[in-house]
Amino acid sequence: MSTLKQRIRLLREDAAAMKLDAAIVTSLPNVRYLCGFTGSNGILLVTARQATLFTDPRYTIQARTETAGSGVRVSIAKGSLEVALPPRLAKMSRIGFENSRVPYRTWEHLHRTLPLGATLQPLNAVIEERRMVKSDEEIAAIRASVNVNSQAFAAALTRFRAGMTETDFAAEIEYQMRLLGAEKPAFETIVAFRANSALPHARPGGARIDGNGLLLVDMGTFRGGYASDMTRCVHLGKAGAKTRNLYKAVLESQLAGVNAVAPGKLAGDVDKAARDVLRKHGLDKAFIHSTGHGLGLEIHEAPRLGRGDGTFLRPGMAITIEPGAYMEGTGGVRIEDTVLVTPTGVEILTPTTKELVIL
Repeated sequence: MSTLKQRIRLLREDAAAMKLDAAIVTSLPNVRYLCGFTGSNGILLVTARQATLFTDPRYTIQARTETAGSGVRVSIAKGSLEVALPPRLAKMSRIGFENSRVPYRTWEHLHRTLPLGATLQPLNAVIEERRMVKSDEEIAAIRASVNVNSQAFAAALTRFRAGMTETDFAAEIEYQMRLLGAEKPAFETIVAFRANSALPHARPGGARIDGNGLLLVDMGTFRGGYASDMTRCVHLGKAGAKTRNLYKAVLESQLAGVNAVAPGKLAGDVDKAARDVLRKHGLDKAFIHSTGHGLGLEIHEAPRLGRGDGTFLRPGMAITIEPGAYMEGTGGVRIEDTVLVTPTGVEILTPTTKELVIL
């Protein structure tokens, strides 16, 4: 049985356990996960006997090519997919939908056009829970994405010139990603110099990268449909004692987080391991986000490695470890790797050095 057929079979089992007659999948990453379709407009209907992908005429050839081997039937709608779907729901009474994903307009239309007596029932992220543990093929794709990401960073550093703006350097990074085979950035590349590095989600701007100061780069790629994520800091000129001590504390925290990863551990315990180190250095209040997150077909997936998260880590989970400390008006440091939970512990996938590089 193909991987895609097996994924649809597991969704059928989940639906049967919830006493559902059908499951409607509207989230495009979940549609891709289940049947291989990568287009921008698609709804997958899975019943006990049939799986049907609804899409529009633009994707007639693509849909049939990409879903070959999945056992999915392709139905080309001439109008709205939400309009094409209800006739297929006749004689059904309990229909599952992605309650955390479906647009309100779609839910409203389905609710109005359901067969008499039928109800919409939440699927409660059953597909996302399956997606947390990656197959060997998915892990290989994530490895390739991670390697392209690191190679792009190394190539961009060789082309860095003092006086470039944050936007200039972000563009250079993304250009190198494309040259190396990335489909696109996994998110808007963060390049933040000096005080801007204290903003965890800083957007590159016109600030010139020149003189002496800390430069934070957070970047990721999509390759083969799978994401990677990495943050590194470099320093222009000689770093002072305050910056070196801050960097050392965050690196110690990041290593503690990595070392806490193992099958059976709670995601929240990994967060605690990283957070405890920064608390020891008096930087706990400067750590203002969670320690990491899962990634795969999306840049942010379950599990979330945050305070008190009760998700048990399992072999095959691809996650980030990315503690940071941010000092308003001064700057911030974040160090991030993509790592894999293995049967015996953890494997760091990101090959880029974590030493503070001096430019």
